[in-house]
Amino acid sequence: MAEWMQKMHPLRLSYELFSDANPMMAMFKPMIDWTREHRTPAAADNPYLAWQETLSQHIIAALDGWRDARDALAEQTFFAIYGSPVLQTAVGVDPASTQPLRKPGKNPLHQELLQTRISELKSRITSGGLREAAIRGLIYVGIGRAAVDERGFEIVRRIRREHEGARALPLPQFKALLRDQFYMLLIDQDAALAAIPAMLPQDVALRCPAFQTITRILSAAGPPNDEDQRRLARVAELFGLKEDAIEGTNVTILPARAS
Repeated sequence: MAEWMQKMHPLRLSYELFSDANPMMAMFKPMIDWTREHRTPAAADNPYLAWQETLSQHIIAALDGWRDARDALAEQTFFAIYGSPVLQTAVGVDPASTQPLRKPGKNPLHQELLQTRISELKSRITSGGLREAAIRGLIYVGIGRAAVDERGFEIVRRIRREHEGARALPLPQFKALLRDQFYMLLIDQDAALAAIPAMLPQDVALRCPAFQTITRILSAAGPPNDEDQRRLARVAELFGLKEDAIEGTNVTILPARAS
């Protein structure tokens, strides 16, 4: 039911109707093949190209004008409300005051709970198995990008559907595991990385698919940059993999000394 609801979404259905999944589109395949073989670029003096460029520029100018008008209206509304002397007087704000703004005090209980949580995470850095090591390596390599898009999440969903071990882990526990591994790297990155080799199985054949999973997720958002390559090289070294053990991926591992 969930998969059909996803397929019937209007944004997806508009593509599915004109794809190979629709048997009614089979009659258009000869026409498509003929068009692909006889396709030629339009001439430079084609009037439709000039009309297309002119229309595109008008659309861009209209959208830019709408954006500027919206932002200007929001700015004027903000200053009209919060810059009103009546409102500032009512809430006790003196615009001419030079005193620094007061900050909320720190709760000692919060600090105590924070230190307890940090100590707990440090004590669990060396615990875990292949799954925890793979997630830790993935976070370490991808943390330099500082962003994740829909393509990366889609690869993670596919991996969860393909692997029985991933499906057996409920989603809330998977999220908690991901958060813990991220915090461990944030608290003590060197210790978290140094613990990875002891968490891995002795069989290299089991390590290679886990490393390939890391490369699949990272390469879904585009080719890795130099920093990603250096981090991947370090993870490959921690996994005890050589260049011939990671064939089939679209990632080139730099030598270990480059990390």
